Amino acid sequence: MFSRENRNNTMHGILLIALFSFSAFYIAEIPLVKSLSFSPLIVGIILGMAYANSLRNHMPATWVPGIKFCSKRILRIGIVLYGFRLTLTQVAEVGLPAVAIDAIIVTGTIFIGIGLGKLLKIDKDTSLITSTGSAICGAAAVLAAEPVVKCEGHKTAIAVSTVVIFGTISMFLYPIMYRTGLLDALNNIEVAIYTGSTLHEVAHVAGAGNAMDPTDALGIAGTATITKMIRVMMLAPALVIMSFALSRRKKAGADGNVAKRKIMIPWFAFGFIGIICLNSFLQYLCGAETIKDIPFNGAIEYIDTFMLTMAMTALGTETGIDKFKQAGAKPFILAFCLYIWLVVGGYLQAKYLVPVLTY
Repeated sequence: MFSRENRNNTMHGILLIALFSFSAFYIAEIPLVKSLSFSPLIVGIILGMAYANSLRNHMPATWVPGIKFCSKRILRIGIVLYGFRLTLTQVAEVGLPAVAIDAIIVTGTIFIGIGLGKLLKIDKDTSLITSTGSAICGAAAVLAAEPVVKCEGHKTAIAVSTVVIFGTISMFLYPIMYRTGLLDALNNIEVAIYTGSTLHEVAHVAGAGNAMDPTDALGIAGTATITKMIRVMMLAPALVIMSFALSRRKKAGADGNVAKRKIMIPWFAFGFIGIICLNSFLQYLCGAETIKDIPFNGAIEYIDTFMLTMAMTALGTETGIDKFKQAGAKPFILAFCLYIWLVVGGYLQAKYLVPVLTY
């Protein structure tokens, strides 16, 4: 990829994606876009898809390796650096109820998604990657699962699209439910755990939490975000388990013989865990009260967001409308069913299980 002959062409592809990513950061700061809590990652994949359906055929084929580099290598680095957003202290702050509910939501969503995928006759890769995005942390989880599942780029983009659609709906729905009294059966902590354990993106949780509790006087916004970050921590073990489970799946080789898939150890997942531990140590060493107070944390988070935006944009450039037509409505039906499970099942767990775990 970076051989002397291909280096310049590869760099052209990387620079193209970088320019789109800079544009995504700028657009994400526009008041209207910001009010919708559309992160640069989401804007990036939209820009990439717009390019795929307009000028993509005019791009030199020699630039493709640079785009692949962004969607593969840069993606893995971005997932590892994502660990700087988390610390082990966050787990201790909310305790057993949030951890237990998150574990049930993550496990239940993935297994329900796989089962529904079979009923809907959706291919296994699409079912798994869509379920993972709904289960853990939206677009970031989809991106992290992609190297393990090894699905086609357009399937990843479709999974991200479902996360954007239903996560955005929830971001507006939950505050409406809260203001109209539909969540009156839950106390403030239960509302926070319900929000953090069921909304798709970290940005969605932050948006809904701030809408319900703007100053965090009730503890809803802060606890919801911490609950969500604990859910994000479950990404690494989920990827490892997923890798071993997928190794049992048989595939046909070029010679027609059927063999088991090789185990793909997601080393970047272990890097992700290592960074969380490192970040926890740095917080203790510096005596920082919050993650934001850890030296250079803000700069690292910004760089990481840019890398993930590049990966999302690169995936978007490989996704044309024809790929959505080919996939059909079934992935969105699957995502809708999972959404109902998150909203209804999450509410019931917050109402009946959290009080038991708290006392």
